[in-house]
Amino acid sequence: MNLLKKVVKIIFKTVALVVLLVVILLIYFNFPIKTPDKKFGLGVTFSSRYASDINLDWKETYLAILDDLKIKKIRLPVYWDIVEPSQGIYNFTDLDWQLQEARKREVEVIVAVGQKVPRWPECFTPEWAKNNNQMKNEAILKFMEVVVDRYKNNSAVKYWQVENEPFLPFGYCPDFDINNLDPEIATVRAKDPSRKIIVTDSGELSLWFRAAKRADIFGTTMYRTIWKKEIGYFKYPVGPRFFKVKYLLNKYIARNENAIVIELQAEPWIAGATTDGQLEEQFKSMNLKQLKENVEYAKKVGFPEIYLWGVEWWYWLKTTQGHPELWDTAKEIFQE
Repeated sequence: MNLLKKVVKIIFKTVALVVLLVVILLIYFNFPIKTPDKKFGLGVTFSSRYASDINLDWKETYLAILDDLKIKKIRLPVYWDIVEPSQGIYNFTDLDWQLQEARKREVEVIVAVGQKVPRWPECFTPEWAKNNNQMKNEAILKFMEVVVDRYKNNSAVKYWQVENEPFLPFGYCPDFDINNLDPEIATVRAKDPSRKIIVTDSGELSLWFRAAKRADIFGTTMYRTIWKKEIGYFKYPVGPRFFKVKYLLNKYIARNENAIVIELQAEPWIAGATTDGQLEEQFKSMNLKQLKENVEYAKKVGFPEIYLWGVEWWYWLKTTQGHPELWDTAKEIFQE
C-alpha cells in the first residue's frame, strides 16, 4: 500500500509539473509584444486551379491581384498533372502567361515545384505516374529539371520552393515519399545554383528542424482559427513569441537564420469546401477583424516577408457574393 501511495504521489507531482510548465509557456507565448518598426514584404499565394474550382475566371482574378491589389510578391504553384498530362508532353501555356504578366509589373515570384504543392488535395501526381513508384520518382526529378530549365533565366522568378509542407501528413498524398525530398532539392540546386530554395513546414504542428536544415529560406505556415470535427472551431492559444522561440531554436539547431511566413491564414477554415458553406459560417473563422489581426500578429513575429493565403476567396466574395470588404481591406493593407 505504501508503494502504491508513493507511485501515485510521483505521478501526481509529475503531472502537476508538466501542467505548470505548459501554463508558464502559454503565459510567455502570449506576453504582449510590439510590432517592429520596419517594412514587411507582403504577398499572396495564387492558384489558377483553385480559382477555377470556385468558378472564377482565373486570368481575370490574377490580373485583378496584380493591378488592383498591386501585389509585388506572389507564390505560384506548378501543378505536375496539368503541366505534364502525358509523360514527356508539356503544356506551360498558363504558367508562361502568369510569369510574363508578373515580369511586366516587376513582381517577384516564388515558383513552387514538386508532387505536393499548394491547394487541396495537396498532391498532384499525374495518372500516368501513379502506378509505378520507381518511374514516378524518376519522372518527378525529370519534371523539376524541365521546369527549372525553362524559368531559370526569367527575371520574375525570385525563389524556388521544393514541395509544400513535405513533413506534414496532410492531404490526399498516398504516393508521396519523403525520401525523395533531398534528391529533389539537389536537382533544383544543380540546375539553378543562383537562386535560394525554400522548404516549408507547419507553423503550429512542427518543430521545423527537418525542413529548416534543408532550406536556404524556411517558410512557416501561420493559421489562427481552424475547424476540427471532434471539437469544432479552435483558436490556437499562442502569441507571436511562440514563433520567435521556434525561430531561435532553428537558428542554433538547424543553422538557418532565414525565415518567412509562407502561408498566413486569410480565408476561412470550415467543415467541407470553403465556398460551399453559408457566408455566415465562413465569416466565423475569417472576417475583416480577423484579417487585420492576423496580419498584425504575423508582423509581430518579425519575419521580413509574409504571404497571405486566401486571395481567391476575397475575389469570389467581391465578384459573386456582393461582399467587397475583404478585398478592399486587403488593398489597404498591401498599399500601406
